[in-house]
Amino acid sequence: MAGFTSRTQAVHDITNRKPMDVTPPASLSSLWASDVFTLAKMKECLPKDVFKSLQNTIEHGVGLDVSVADMVALAMKDWALSKGALYYAHVFYPLTNATAEKHDGFISVQSDGSVISEFSGKVLVQGEPDGSSFPNGGIRSTFEARGYTAWDATSPAYIMTTDNGATLCIPTVFVSWSGEALDKKTPLLRANAAMNKAAHRVLSLLGHSDIAPIKSSCGAEQEYFLVDANFVASRPDLLLAGRTLFGAPSAKGQQFDDHYFGAIPERVQVYMQDVEEQLYRLAIPAKTRHNEVAPGQFEIAPFFESANVATDHQQLLMTVLKNTAKKHGLVCLLHEKPFKGVNGSGKHVNWSVGNSTQGNLLDPGHTPHSNMQFLLFCGAAIRGVHKFGPLLRAVVATASNDHRLGANEAPPAIMSVYLGSQIENVFDQISAGTITGSIIPGMMDLGIDTLPVFKKDAGDRNRTSPFAFTGNRFEFRAVGSGQSVAGPLVALNTILADSLHWVADNLEAQLKSGTDLDTAILNTLKTLIDEHGAVVFGGNGYSAEWHKEAVEKRGLLNLRTAADALPVLKSAAVEALFDGQGVLSPVELASRFEIYAEQYILAIEVEARLVVSMAKTGIYPAVVKYLSDLCTCLADLKAHDIALDDSSLNTIATQLSAMTDKAKALSAALTRHDFASIEEHLQFCAQTIRPLMDEVRQHADALEGEVANELWPYPTYQEMLFVR
Repeated sequence: MAGFTSRTQAVHDITNRKPMDVTPPASLSSLWASDVFTLAKMKECLPKDVFKSLQNTIEHGVGLDVSVADMVALAMKDWALSKGALYYAHVFYPLTNATAEKHDGFISVQSDGSVISEFSGKVLVQGEPDGSSFPNGGIRSTFEARGYTAWDATSPAYIMTTDNGATLCIPTVFVSWSGEALDKKTPLLRANAAMNKAAHRVLSLLGHSDIAPIKSSCGAEQEYFLVDANFVASRPDLLLAGRTLFGAPSAKGQQFDDHYFGAIPERVQVYMQDVEEQLYRLAIPAKTRHNEVAPGQFEIAPFFESANVATDHQQLLMTVLKNTAKKHGLVCLLHEKPFKGVNGSGKHVNWSVGNSTQGNLLDPGHTPHSNMQFLLFCGAAIRGVHKFGPLLRAVVATASNDHRLGANEAPPAIMSVYLGSQIENVFDQISAGTITGSIIPGMMDLGIDTLPVFKKDAGDRNRTSPFAFTGNRFEFRAVGSGQSVAGPLVALNTILADSLHWVADNLEAQLKSGTDLDTAILNTLKTLIDEHGAVVFGGNGYSAEWHKEAVEKRGLLNLRTAADALPVLKSAAVEALFDGQGVLSPVELASRFEIYAEQYILAIEVEARLVVSMAKTGIYPAVVKYLSDLCTCLADLKAHDIALDDSSLNTIATQLSAMTDKAKALSAALTRHDFASIEEHLQFCAQTIRPLMDEVRQHADALEGEVANELWPYPTYQEMLFVR
């Protein structure tokens, strides 16, 4: 059969491949930011006044002076040409989790037929891609095609080099003709501005007069799977849906925990080295690489950067991971759950806020009980998660992330805050009305003279918490591996801004009434933790006891599916939050619900059609062929008076019939379109389509364990996860 040929050929090609030529890595100093138009490069080629103006915009948030654009464009063009670029692209991030770019040449034809290289300030500052086919959620009609890109000077331009040439890439925002945000970057910039304004109020009340712009920072740990391209080419589900819709578990999976932090396979390490060299050229500070828990799963993690730049770099990172994998005969899977029964992939977003004058505002220092600045900002984050936990669930709600959230590998769908024993104890003291001190972490003495004695951290980590304090930042663990980090960062910055304004309002009211600052701070913190401390939880987030307690005693919501979570975006509280902070207008917010709901429905419907197709055209013929061969064999044996147990025939036939019936039911369900609302359609996908898909799979996976291996049409889990 064709499946037999493709599978055996794939294994043959993989096991007999020639090792790639390995080029020793270049020095970090020669690689770093070599393809980025950095401030240092600008300083070299721009007039001093132009450079100072642009530097003030980038570093201090001063409004962009468009009069400098021509000089910047000229310098940027000359630098790009020196790097071999003949085209430029305004790069933007539509509401698809993907990156979009429109390429234009530097070429300008003259009246005499000759050409020159040209790139003006007007072209740098503003572009006009066709916006008609990007998701807009009802903001405008399909025939209204105009959209604008606008240069974001705070994120540096860079050269993207492929085997086919180099392109100057310019990060931009993307808006409609009427000014609504059609992208991920515009709300992120607005949210950071809102947080800066609110944080400035609080710091001023604490007595600070020299306050630099406050920015959020992000370090996003990226998990991913690598599968040989030969296998993926034989799996329609991996090609089109990014995950396996069928597949019996391998006898060995991750149960031995021998892959986690194990020796990186040679082929993968060569791939990682290639990825990292490209990232360093783009000034993406990749710091950590290692094997993850599941076989075939890996992680790369960068240093912290400002949230806007980190978001752009995250998009670039995903692009580099996927494109580089192709060069190495691999496919990089960023789906949250490409393989059933082994750990899925997340993107833990480490988030903090700070500036150059007051430092990291979420750093507790050595005595957090006396660090009122830290306690106010940490408390504001706690209040934000308690008030808007459902929003945080909604911004990570996708069809793919539903497979991961709530399983014993990722945080539950209930949004809670883990503080660690030291910080939680301080807030307990505040609630009790007196602060006596902070728990001292102590030292770690391993009892062996040759090993060092070192200071312990203030608290352990809690991998079951969706929002955990980890020393000087919060780690939002619920973000999916294939998502843009922009949405989560927008939500985090916005809810922090709202809570900081609440803190400032409380302090101002008390100070106005004559209360001294220290007392006002403690009163504010006590009110905050008394009203919102229900969200703080340090135990096992996976346990059934916590789920019961969270919902029944603490009033937290357990939004198990994206179908449950996405309608939160339509709530009056969320609309008031975003509108009040100037981050998303009601129209822009409504568009996000429409777009994300449609993406959820489309993703599930694509998977369901694949399930039907693969069951009917791949698995069914293979099983029928095996049954036919088995019947012939048993008949021959019977003719020679050799009796064998033929019960497996009935087992296989029963499973095949059940699979076929469920596939027919699934196919019929896909024809329904009479939904009263998009919410009803969401629930139909979650409660009807998904369970039917699972039932088809249950029977198909059982058949995989019965049918002769050489007849099975698709590469197996054992092959995809272990053959390198």
